Amino acid sequence: MMQRMTASPIYPRQLRKRAAESMLDTPVTLLVGPRQSGKTTLARQLAGAEMRYLTLDDELTLLSAKADPMGLIRSLDRAVIDEIQRAPALLLAIKKSVDEDRRPGRFLLTGSADLMALPTVADSLAGRMETLTLLPLSQSEMVGSDANWIDHAFSGRILNCAHPILDDQLIEQVLRGGFPEALTRTSARRRKAWGTQYLDALIKRDVRDIASIDKLAQLPRFLRALAQTAGQMCNYTKLGGEVGLDGKTVARYIGIFEQMYLLKRLDMWSRNHLNRIVKTPKLQFLDAGLLATVLDIQIAEVQKDKSRFGHVLETYVYGELLKHVQTADSDYRLMSYRDTDQVEVDFVIENTAGELICIEVKASATVSESDLKGLKKLASLAGDQFKMGVVLYNGEETLPLGQHLWAAPLSSLWGQ
Repeated sequence: MMQRMTASPIYPRQLRKRAAESMLDTPVTLLVGPRQSGKTTLARQLAGAEMRYLTLDDELTLLSAKADPMGLIRSLDRAVIDEIQRAPALLLAIKKSVDEDRRPGRFLLTGSADLMALPTVADSLAGRMETLTLLPLSQSEMVGSDANWIDHAFSGRILNCAHPILDDQLIEQVLRGGFPEALTRTSARRRKAWGTQYLDALIKRDVRDIASIDKLAQLPRFLRALAQTAGQMCNYTKLGGEVGLDGKTVARYIGIFEQMYLLKRLDMWSRNHLNRIVKTPKLQFLDAGLLATVLDIQIAEVQKDKSRFGHVLETYVYGELLKHVQTADSDYRLMSYRDTDQVEVDFVIENTAGELICIEVKASATVSESDLKGLKKLASLAGDQFKMGVVLYNGEETLPLGQHLWAAPLSSLWGQ
């Protein structure tokens, strides 16, 4: 039976309000994030019919941008420029233009690479541009909730979850990820096909926009090796030995994947007077669906054996928390914790006052005393800074587990 093509639904993005506010008082607003995370859709919504739309995925437009960046920008009054990383010289032309005309909302840019890491770009628009990160859809956006789990947690509350998602439904939700296009696919097989093509295009095409790599053929194998270390400390030398690369090249390749919003290095929480904290960052993929694609994890396997699911679930929670950080009312840092005694806490969220919300992620439907070990140790180290410790688990009830310690459903991350 032929399957009907499903049009991508338009989900309300929680970043829209912040981007609209930026365009009211800032000459240049830059939306960055992974390819196909929804930047173009959001940019078109924000621009309406008043701004000219250009995309550097169009070869003629790209040729113009590279051949005569000043001339192209001079021809524009107010414009959206999509995929700006393909012609970073445009940013210097935009700087000159906005220095002559500082009206807010003149340029709305999108980029699928971290432009601040590109040479000559970081300082070109300082004070003239606000950068906002649009990640793939959060589960909150999918269900139409605008509550922010992190803001609520720092106010002493865990979001209520009237209809928790459990077991097979939770597994399927984690494995499909948050990319809008993947969500339109009607089966796990079709979502895997999309994810495979997405990663292939990313490596074969988009890497060339930000880096010069002689042997692109090495990258897929290296990415598979990285996926095996998701949620773990990454020893560059050891990892390089497994794939035939030196540690310096491994660090460079990780930096490239980080610029492309495929993964992120997660710093370790520490205080200056603590000298036993492991400083090596953990690696986290930004989308659980893409990690599952690289690892080739299917729902049937997880139903029989959850041994490989734990790291994908942790990635999923990381992605949800990172999206909440991007849209929260306050500023937060998202970190992890591990000491030389191998005591760990999956996620540590710190506010500007130094207060901490600490999170353990469990794929099981039960919580045991051993699951609290890391939270209790970090609570003793942080003292009054320790605001709350939460074990997110595959269950239905939110229950106290001691002073400032709670068990809460994974579904509380979005609340319903």
